[in-house]
Amino acid sequence: MAAGKWGRRLGTALATLVLAVASMAGCGAAPDDRTVITVWSWEPSMRAEARAFEKDNPDVRVDIKSTSGYDNLNSAIQDGYDLPDVVQLEYFALRQYAVSGQLRDLTDGTRGFGDAYTPGTWSSVQLNGRVYGVPMDSGPMAFFYNEDVFHQAGVDASRIRTWDDYYEAAKKLKAIGVYIAADSGDASFYNAMVWLAGGRPFKTSGDGKTVTVDLAGDKGTLRFTEFWQKMIDEGLVETRLATWSDGWKSAVASGQVASVLSGGWMPSMLLSDVPGGAGLWRVGCMPTPDGSQVNAENGGSALSVLHLTRKPNAAMRFVEYVCRDKKGIARRVDGGAFPADVATLNSEKLLTKTTIRDVHGNDIAYFGGQEFNRVLARAAENVSTGYQYLPFEVYARGDFRSTVGKAYSWQSAEQTRLRVRRQIEAGRTNADGSPLQLPDDPGPRVSLADGIALWQKDLKEYGNNQGFTIN
Repeated sequence: MAAGKWGRRLGTALATLVLAVASMAGCGAAPDDRTVITVWSWEPSMRAEARAFEKDNPDVRVDIKSTSGYDNLNSAIQDGYDLPDVVQLEYFALRQYAVSGQLRDLTDGTRGFGDAYTPGTWSSVQLNGRVYGVPMDSGPMAFFYNEDVFHQAGVDASRIRTWDDYYEAAKKLKAIGVYIAADSGDASFYNAMVWLAGGRPFKTSGDGKTVTVDLAGDKGTLRFTEFWQKMIDEGLVETRLATWSDGWKSAVASGQVASVLSGGWMPSMLLSDVPGGAGLWRVGCMPTPDGSQVNAENGGSALSVLHLTRKPNAAMRFVEYVCRDKKGIARRVDGGAFPADVATLNSEKLLTKTTIRDVHGNDIAYFGGQEFNRVLARAAENVSTGYQYLPFEVYARGDFRSTVGKAYSWQSAEQTRLRVRRQIEAGRTNADGSPLQLPDDPGPRVSLADGIALWQKDLKEYGNNQGFTIN
């Protein structure tokens, strides 16, 4: 009898357990049958874009990865796994991936899109008349500066118009122990400044197969190289800090580096990486060789769909939401991104903005209440046309570090050696009282012109080896 009761109780308990497990499986633990797309992007607002997209598109889940760097993308493509479906590409890089067949042809799905974007950004997503991305933002060059530091040096940065003005301001900043800029050899910056100077060192045929490389003879390249060499030689540029490194962020935040010459996307990056500068910074027009308002692009990017994606429809829906939907565009602009579409560029809402929205949804008057987008909109209007990127631009910019970068490395070593020599002559010692040691002599001088010549030689060899016709 007892055994029978125990058996019935055990059976009842097991039945209850089975029902509980079944209930758990059907409530709260159901499999997620949404289509999952992976997006690689460094854009600070992209996670918020993904969550908003998911609300309007409940059948899709977006996995945002902040993976960046073209080496990572190249490795993923080569290995064939952990590939993104959607990838953010700078305009300079897009053609290289289009030429090599890594991007999905979006021409049929983007008919009629062209009129919505500025001519420069729309042309940047095309190759041989086919479309391989949708413009997300643009990067007209502008002069971002710490107004407080310039005032300490007795300089009204808003009146800087020419490269000579910039040079004179740099000397006054140096007198109070501040660099006007930091540049350890950034190819994107160098190319943008060559563009600004009227340079056209690269020419690429419509199909991307025939390339001309003329860095050594291009007047704009020579013009900027000569100016920047003078700035470096006189110790007006900090050549030891790589842009976006922790050291660079610290120097910009502390006022040791007083300005940045960069693209219109910079506000969101300043807020993200140098939040302590809020209220101190302003935006001005780019100083140019002769004071004219001609301008160039530095950066700007598109969203592209990889050729190997198995979810092209969901991927393209997300691309359109971010790059074409008014709410998607507004969210990025609120976060400090600079738009590529004409409607937003001409809107009063954009032009009268005085704040940038941070990742927590707070509106920050980073530029002290300035209507900074008015400056950037004028900058966008003045971008000159005709500059072309190489169809192997990603390689070229990596190679810049090992060629032209030698001039920066030499200069950094020489500046360090001179500084230590002055400290030794002044009788200074190490913290423990031991004598300072003079660093090794960096050897024969390496100039920017030397590096440019080596860069040109490397680019021609690489292009030939990759099957391009090089002129």
